[in-house]
Order: sequence, then structure tokens, then C-alpha cells
Amino acid sequence: MRAFITGLTGFVGQHLARLLLDESSWTVGGVAYGGERLADDLQGRVWVQTADLRDPDEARRVIDAFGPDLVFHLAALAQAGASFRDPWRTIEANVRMQLNVLEALVAKGGSPRVLVVSSSEVYGMVRPEDLPCDEETPLRPANPYAVSKVAQDMLGLQYHFSAGLDVVRVRPFNHTGPGQGEGFVVPDFSRQVAAIEAGLQEPLLRVGNLEAERDLSDVRDVVRAYYLLAQHGVSGEAYNVGSGKARPMHAILDQLLEASRVPIRVEPDPERMRPSDVPRVVCDPTKLAACTGWAPTVPFEQTVLDVLDDWRARLRLH
Repeated sequence: MRAFITGLTGFVGQHLARLLLDESSWTVGGVAYGGERLADDLQGRVWVQTADLRDPDEARRVIDAFGPDLVFHLAALAQAGASFRDPWRTIEANVRMQLNVLEALVAKGGSPRVLVVSSSEVYGMVRPEDLPCDEETPLRPANPYAVSKVAQDMLGLQYHFSAGLDVVRVRPFNHTGPGQGEGFVVPDFSRQVAAIEAGLQEPLLRVGNLEAERDLSDVRDVVRAYYLLAQHGVSGEAYNVGSGKARPMHAILDQLLEASRVPIRVEPDPERMRPSDVPRVVCDPTKLAACTGWAPTVPFEQTVLDVLDDWRARLRLH
């Protein structure tokens, strides 16, 4: 059986590839974009081609060449904050890439299962009475990235209805782990701590809104949920993926400051504040657990330390 990952060389894609290779007999392949590099431990173990999925011919080329039985569609521009600076770039790229992948699968024929990765950002401006968010919570997107993810979610559903594709939609809440790049809260804090420890930055850590509370999971738990849903999810259905716990940003910062090897001052940075920021978001993962038996296994405190150690190692190499 052949599993195809769009966004293979991205943060989540590489963790998913490791899971599939280590815990299954799947042949794993996927798409890289531009100059992204596959980790050393995956070299030679996966089929990978460079392609721009915004081009329908490129999407058809790689789908036809690999011939997947299972598709994990992860490729996207994934930074909500950055989407405010160029809304159309995010919306166009995310919708076009998924549309081209779905069209390529329809053209090829067969009956591959497709896992469409949306986002908890689709719930947007959740009201206190909506919490925790289940799959019936109204969609109120609060940034251009979230709008693109609503479109991806609905495209997956539409192609399930109109083209008969075997689509399962997932709505992951925030997740982090080793290998995640900048633009997200835990790696942003961790990179700054590691840079300060290495003498590459003054002992001042700049932060955004520390009062926001988010449901944060370890990426290794999240990709395990994806694989379980690929096996057991009901076609056409949507599933939340999250821990069921809301964590304040200041608690994550406090843990990193405690783990730091040097004293660090903290200062608010207006550039890191979003134009719209929901105070508290928490997932209801009941539907996922009932379908697959999934539950988080990695303690979040360990996740934070793993991200910090990852950035310490990255900065030592430069």
C-alpha cells in the first residue's frame, strides 16, 4: 500500500512519514516545494519529488507517478499571523493546492482515501458558551488563513459529495514539537531562549499576547491521530484533533524561562500581536476518541523541552 504526503518535507509531514515508516508497511512518498530539505533519517526511505501544487499539471504529474492508495494533504501556507500581511497569497495557495490535488485524484480514478487537513482556526471567534469546540461549533474565521482552511474543509466535503472521493476532514488544534519553524509561539519563544544562551541575542525575549489560552498538542500525537483517522475515520466526516486542555501562553513562557541557562528579561512586542485574537480556545476530542481510541501520550512539559533542545542544536550548527 502506498501513502502520499503533500508537504512531505514540512514540519508535520516529516513526523508523519516517520510514523508511517516505523509503525506500518506503507510505501511512503510525497511532494517537496522549493528548497525544503528532507531530514537525514528519512533520506533514501521515501519517494519524494519537487512540485508546485498550485500548478494543476504538476499536481497530476506527481499523483500519477506515485499512484497513492492514501493521501495526506498537509501542504499549505500555515501562519495565521502572516496571512494578514498578504491575505490573497494565503487564500489562493491553500485553496488552489488542494483543488489541484483533488482534481488529479478524480482524473486518475480508483478509490484512494484522502485526509484533508483543515484547522481549528475555522472556529475563529468562539464564544465562551461554545467551549470546548466540537465539530458542530459554528465556523467564524478570524483571519485570512482561517478563511482558506474553511474553504479547504468545504472543498473536501464537496468532492466527497460530488465526485465520490473517500475524504476524511480533520481539524487539528495548535500543535508543536521538534522541527517546527518560526512563526509559532513555542518555537518562537524557544529560538529566542536558545539564541540568548548562545550569546546571539541580548538577554531580552520579545513576546505577543501572553494571556491567550490555546489547546496545544505534541505533533507526534497529532500525526498518530491522522494515521488512526486514515484507518478508521468515516468518509465525509470532520474530526477535531486536540488535547482537550487550554494552556495560557505565559505558562509556556514560564517553563522556558525556568529551563534557560541564563537570566532573561521579557518585553511585549506590538509586532507579535494579532489584529484579532481569541482569548481562549479548547478542543472537544470526544468524536476522535470514540472513533479511534486516540488519546495524547506525550506530556506537554516534555514537548516544550524537546522544542527548546531542538533550537539549541540548530543554533550550534550555525
